[in-house]
Amino acid sequence: MAGVAALGFLVALEIAARHYGLAGPMTCQVRELIFPPKSGFLLYAGMALMMVVLTWRQRFIAFGAAIGIDIAFLVVRWAVGAKVTDGHPFGNGALWVILGCAVIAVTRRTGRERALLLKGVGLGLLLVAGRKTGDTWLLITSKTRPVVLDQYVATADHALGNPSWLVGRIVTATGPIGFNFLDIVYGQLAVAAVVVALYQLRNVAVERRFPSHHLVRTFLVIGLLGPAIYMIYPVVGPIFAYGTGAEHWATVSLWAKTPPTEQWAVANLWPSTPPPINTPHPMPFDEITPRNCMPSLHTAWATAIFIHSRKGPRILRFAGTFWLIATLTATLGFGWHYGVDLIAGVVFTLTIEAALRSLDRGWDRSGIRLVAYGATVFAALLVSYRWLPLEMARHPWVSGPLLVLAMSSVVYGYARTVAPWEPKSASARQRQPQPEPV
Repeated sequence: MAGVAALGFLVALEIAARHYGLAGPMTCQVRELIFPPKSGFLLYAGMALMMVVLTWRQRFIAFGAAIGIDIAFLVVRWAVGAKVTDGHPFGNGALWVILGCAVIAVTRRTGRERALLLKGVGLGLLLVAGRKTGDTWLLITSKTRPVVLDQYVATADHALGNPSWLVGRIVTATGPIGFNFLDIVYGQLAVAAVVVALYQLRNVAVERRFPSHHLVRTFLVIGLLGPAIYMIYPVVGPIFAYGTGAEHWATVSLWAKTPPTEQWAVANLWPSTPPPINTPHPMPFDEITPRNCMPSLHTAWATAIFIHSRKGPRILRFAGTFWLIATLTATLGFGWHYGVDLIAGVVFTLTIEAALRSLDRGWDRSGIRLVAYGATVFAALLVSYRWLPLEMARHPWVSGPLLVLAMSSVVYGYARTVAPWEPKSASARQRQPQPEPV
């Protein structure tokens, strides 16, 4: 049923993209069977997720086949003089191997083995399809939402002291080294998620089943629901609404050849001068820039990575913490998000994570209460950003702590509610006093 729903959603998104003269997610994915893929790292990450259901011998064969296919594609492109100008020179092999495993599952496997291999293939394809779906969603937001609400969010952001302007100046001061370092961390978030997911799924090949809850589920639900909020609350970000966006446009937009012109911005203020406190208004914007700020999904995904890395070894916990801090720094320092976007993103993730965990273990009073509270706080944040930005900006010493307190209350509620749900370790059970025999 879930697979049918996902396929129906992709078909609907493909039709919607065609309506606006754009290539949909399914078309983009099929093209990558032959043409240079947009992200070879992501395709290999998807193949790595698929390989959790394989034995070590099968993994080596699959990886070798992917490398061999990529080499063959490179040789053919070199022979015909095809230049790789809009994509990666590798990644086709990984996609061919994933599809090849699907064919093997249907033709050479039966029963539980077929179902397990198809689940692995579906997991790998869902990761890749999620990226394509997100790209299409962003294109649709730019075409269907001609008016953005950046002035409202920027005004509300005064309650937090305009953190994007502050961190933007710090990142600018670090020069190309700091920028390129953060850009790598920001751009490879999906690869970091795969590392954590591979640890969670490390025993699938032995146990012949998937765990009930893992990071990939949270990632996909965040990517599915987040763009729907973009349609309700379109925001382009400070570097575009209060600057030209030319400095980082090549890394922001994969489909546009030219940056937005300065005529769309309120003024060229980012990151040197915080915007003045004025009565905000909806403002028209171009049909190129995605309206993908509220909430910050990069913050949401980084928060999910942080949560799911807590059960791993020390190096994985350290990596999860590092990726969260670096992602928050990049989202603000590159001018792609306002501070209030990040607060909304954290609440958004914790609410989704609580809902998925409750769905997995069975809904009870504590789970319903946590999800309802998280959804209420998230809705209250959006309402306050839209209808109370001036009051928030004029009373920052009250509204700022209230925003942080609202987010912290969801964090505390999540930690306190979810902790009893976790299974106790064997050592913890051994430490419990045993009843004396009668």
